[in-house]
Amino acid sequence: MDFLNQNEMLTSLSIKNYALIEKLSIDFSKGFSIITGETGAGKSILLGALGLVLGKRADLNSLKNKDEKCIVEAGFQIEKYNLRSFFDENDIDFEEQTIIRREILPNGKSRAFINDSPVSLQQVSELGAFLIDVHSQHQTLEITESKYQFDMIDALSNQQNVVADFYSKLQTLKSFESDLEQHKLSLQSQLKEQDYTAFLYDELVASDLKIGIQEELEEELSKLSNVELIREQLEKTIALSDNEQFGILQNLKEVKNLIFKISAISQHYAQIHERLDSVQIEFKDILDEMNILSDAVVFEPEQLESINSKLQLIYSLQKKHQVQTIEELLEIKNSLEVKVDSVAAVESEISQLEEKISALKNELRLIAQNIRKNRLANIPKLESQLVDVLKLLGMPNAQIKIELEETIAFNNFGQDVIQFLFSANKGSDLGTLKKVASGGEMSRLMLAVKAVLSNYSQLPTILFDEIDTGVSGEIADKMGEIMKEMSKNMQVFAITHLPQIAAKGDEHFKVYKTSVNDATQTQIELLNSENRIIEIAQMLSGSSVSDSAINHAKALLN
Repeated sequence: MDFLNQNEMLTSLSIKNYALIEKLSIDFSKGFSIITGETGAGKSILLGALGLVLGKRADLNSLKNKDEKCIVEAGFQIEKYNLRSFFDENDIDFEEQTIIRREILPNGKSRAFINDSPVSLQQVSELGAFLIDVHSQHQTLEITESKYQFDMIDALSNQQNVVADFYSKLQTLKSFESDLEQHKLSLQSQLKEQDYTAFLYDELVASDLKIGIQEELEEELSKLSNVELIREQLEKTIALSDNEQFGILQNLKEVKNLIFKISAISQHYAQIHERLDSVQIEFKDILDEMNILSDAVVFEPEQLESINSKLQLIYSLQKKHQVQTIEELLEIKNSLEVKVDSVAAVESEISQLEEKISALKNELRLIAQNIRKNRLANIPKLESQLVDVLKLLGMPNAQIKIELEETIAFNNFGQDVIQFLFSANKGSDLGTLKKVASGGEMSRLMLAVKAVLSNYSQLPTILFDEIDTGVSGEIADKMGEIMKEMSKNMQVFAITHLPQIAAKGDEHFKVYKTSVNDATQTQIELLNSENRIIEIAQMLSGSSVSDSAINHAKALLN
C-alpha cells in the first residue's frame, strides 16, 4: 500500500468483506479531514471497522460474505511518538510504519496482528490507546463523570503517570486489606477452637505415644493376666525335660550314645549322631531359658494395673479420634501441633500486614497530597482556557468552576472528590453539568475540552463523530475553526452533517452507497474540488442543488 504522507499518524485504512463493504482502501493525510455522507450511508461502518483495529470485540455478523474472512488493516506512522518501549515489552518488531490487522474467520474466530506478529486483543487495545481517540456522540456525556474530569486536570498537570502509580499502589493496599480481613477471620475461627485443639494436642503429647507401644503393652498385659497358667506349664515342661532318670534331656543323651556306637560304620550314622548332638545342645539351651522364664514369672498387680491403664488410655484416644492405630494418632498429633502453631503464625502475618498497610497508607497520602497540589495549581488555568474556547463557540457568558474537596478515604484518583460546575448564561447559578448543560452546550464544552487538551496530550490522532450535534450556523463555523486549529498539532477527523464544518477540512471524504449486482455496497472517495463544492451545496440545500447553494458552498470553502 502506498502512503501519501509519512508525517501523519493514521495513514491508511483497508477493509474487506465487512458489513456493506466488499472491498475498499483509502489513504489519509495529516491535518483536518472531513467525512460526510447521508444518514445510513455507512459512516458507522467505517467507525466499526476502525474499532476492530483498535481492539474492539469482533462479531461474526459483521461479515458481508459469511463464507469468507473479514480483514481490516490500518497503517500508522509512529516514528515520532516514543512507542518503542511498548514494542520491546510485548516482543513485537518495531516499524516506523506500523500495520495493525484484524481478521474475522467464517467460524467466528478472530485474530490480530501488529506488523505481522500475532498478538492478543489486549495488546491491540493498549497500542490503540496511544494512537487515536475516537469521540462518538454518546461519549460527550463522559465529561459529566468524575473519572473524565480528573483525567482532564491530570493531563493538564502532566501527572498521568503519577496518578497511575497511585492507582497501582492503591490496588496493592486493597489487596493487603483483603488479606488482612481474611487472616483476621481465620484467626477468629481458630481462636474459637484453640482451647479444645490445644487440649487434644496436650492430651496426645502427655500420652507419650510411640510406634509399636500398643503391641508391647498388649503382650505384657497378656503375660501378667496369665501368670499362673504360664508358671504351671513351664514347671511341667521343665520337670518332663530335666528328670534324672526319665527326662527328655537324659533320654536324648542315651539316644545320642547309642548312635555314636555305630557312627563309624557309615557316614549316614555319623551325620545322625552330629544332628543329635546339635539337638541336645539346642534343647539344653531351651531348657535353660525356660528355667530363667519360670523364675521371672511373678504376679505384679501394680504393674498389671499400670499397663491396663496405659492401654485403656490408648483405646480411649483411638475411639475419640475414630482411628485404630498408634500411627494414626501420631498423625493427628502432628496435625494438631500445626493448628496450635498456626495461630501464632497467623498473628505474626497479621502484624506484618498491618505494618505494610500502615507504611503504604503513609506513602499514598504523600502521593495524594502532591497530586492535589498539582491539580489546585492547574485548575485555574483549565477553567480560564475552557472559558476562552467557549467564548469562541458563542458562549460569551459561560462560567466554569472546578472544585476539589479533600477526603480522608482513598479513591482511585487520590484523596479528592471533584465537582465540575457550569453556567452558560449571565446571572445563572453554577450547577453540575448533568443538571444545567443542554445537549448543544455539552457538545461545545466537550470540543473545548478536546481543544485545550490537544495542546498537552501526545495523542497524535482524534476522530470526532458528529460532535456538532445540537449546534448550527455560526457556532458550527466556530467549531470547525477550532478543529482546524487543533489539526496544526495533531491529525483530526470529523464526521459531520454541517456544511460549515465540512468546509474547514484540508481533505473531504464522502461515504455513499451503491448497488452492484443487486447488492448494496458502501464506498468512500476523496472528493476533488468540484465534487466537494457539490457535496457541500447538497448539505446546504438537499439533493436539489441550486445556484445559490453552489455559490454559498464556494463562499464557505473560501
